Amino acid sequence: MFLDVLVDAGKDTLKIIPFLFLTYLLMEVIEHRTGEKAKNLIKKSGRFGPFFGAAIGAVPQCGFSAAASGLYAGRIITVGTLMAVYLSTSDEMLPIFLSEQVPAPVILKVLGLKAAIGMLVGFMLDFGVKVFYKNKPHSKEIEIGHLCEHDKCHCDEEGILKSALHHTLKITVFLFLVSFVLGLVIAFVGEDTLSGFITNKPIIGEFIAGLIGLIPNCAASVVITQLYLEGALSFGGMMSGLLVGAGIGLLVLFKINGNMKKNFQIVGILYGFGVIFGILIELLHISV
Repeated sequence: MFLDVLVDAGKDTLKIIPFLFLTYLLMEVIEHRTGEKAKNLIKKSGRFGPFFGAAIGAVPQCGFSAAASGLYAGRIITVGTLMAVYLSTSDEMLPIFLSEQVPAPVILKVLGLKAAIGMLVGFMLDFGVKVFYKNKPHSKEIEIGHLCEHDKCHCDEEGILKSALHHTLKITVFLFLVSFVLGLVIAFVGEDTLSGFITNKPIIGEFIAGLIGLIPNCAASVVITQLYLEGALSFGGMMSGLLVGAGIGLLVLFKINGNMKKNFQIVGILYGFGVIFGILIELLHISV
């Protein structure tokens, strides 16, 4: 069991290394090779960010949520875009659907619904932030140029490529260790125990599925998807868990974004909207 968890943690971490490296590389290029006008242009384009974030997040690759967390910490994308990516990310749902030969129209409807919810919430958040912070100073974030200062690595004195590699290595080690520990905990607890918490529990099931979805490990989405396919979990319950399941993105957010208060607010918003939409789907008898 120990070896299996170790291998799984290694595989999960390896999958997101390219996304992390490209994210850090982009952030370094923006910091060192472009002026303030280019930075402002990127930030202003954020008004359309939730649309693109939801579309990209729907692609079955958890690395996008990790990349979005890095871009948000660097003030390149808005919180609405970040949330759109988180809500639309599907993690292990698609591979399980395909392995169980779920009809393609059903899969596309689920992905489309997650993307639509992510887009809607993203635009709502950006609008709310714009209104609320209209005449107020924004809370402190880790800006792109301060990444090296935050990591206390002085790698900003190196080249762009070495700096990006340095940050990627640090976050990769962190993600591997956390994924390994979480994997051990889940292995000892057992997926059957996790599934027992949410099996056939109307309304309460959405709340519990959302909590399980917050676990930054692929086992969470596996449990939720399998329970739905076995008829032990409603469609609304599955959607709650999958909407909240941002995968490794939350770990990256807490690792590199210095504003812990805002990080917890983001988790609360993610959980709240995931559960609310899951309950609405159930009450409106929406199914695929």
